[in-house]
Amino acid sequence: MVLRGYVPTSEETLQTLAALRLQSLNSDFSTHAPFPRLEELFPPHVLHARLPAPRRRPPTKCRGVRLRAGLLAGGLWGQALAKQRAERDQRLRGRLREEGASTMAAIVEKWKLLQGMGRPEAMAAYVALVREWPGFGSTLFDVDLRAVRPWRDGEGGQPWTQAALTPLSPQSPVGAMPQHLWLGIGAKAVSLYKPGEPEPLDSFCYGRISSFGASDSSTFRLSVEDRDLLFETSQVDEIAQLLNTYLASAGARQPLQPQEPDSSRPDPAMPWQHRPPVGSFGS
Repeated sequence: MVLRGYVPTSEETLQTLAALRLQSLNSDFSTHAPFPRLEELFPPHVLHARLPAPRRRPPTKCRGVRLRAGLLAGGLWGQALAKQRAERDQRLRGRLREEGASTMAAIVEKWKLLQGMGRPEAMAAYVALVREWPGFGSTLFDVDLRAVRPWRDGEGGQPWTQAALTPLSPQSPVGAMPQHLWLGIGAKAVSLYKPGEPEPLDSFCYGRISSFGASDSSTFRLSVEDRDLLFETSQVDEIAQLLNTYLASAGARQPLQPQEPDSSRPDPAMPWQHRPPVGSFGS
């Protein structure tokens, strides 16, 4: 999770984590110690973020210019563009190597400071640093929040349909969110994060989750009190299985209550008894 960027923290802390990993793997610093590749110690996306963003050419408005550009694309003009792209890619690769060498040097300097630290101590220090993130212990999933649908009385039996979606609105607690999010599934709550941000945008304890399900292989719905949240993700089954596990565990820790018959809205206090089967949004 650290290497994939799912532990939002400072670059300094990421370098310290890499040094602790080296201490755990190889003990004290030595020039003869085997060095893992940098991408096995440090998140590659951090290095790529340092590179300058490619400049986009402004669109050509003149039709005649566009026509001439199209005619020349397969000739000398196209060759010149290809050469420019190759030179740019080479410069970026060189810059990436420089950034990688600089980062590895900083990691090694931190590694040298850990001399005498045993493997158990290095592992404990590593975990202690990662635990500083409030979302530690959660499993994170990349999702796109497509819509938030307010729950209205009398809708309990209606299936979830595309036509029923309402667009995100600023009045909703999650209405101003960016569309791409992390969905964190933890032992006590489900949280929504902006990628790279340490604090959640919103968090729901399991007592607030009334139902969840999947309509297809890439669409997942989470009902939280008076809201339905619709996500697009490639990990629908994994999310549903993990939620089932945590909800079953939560149910085992709470005394059972009688289920109200003919309820049009699932009881938020007992979500694991009222949720529909995975794959169905019906009542």
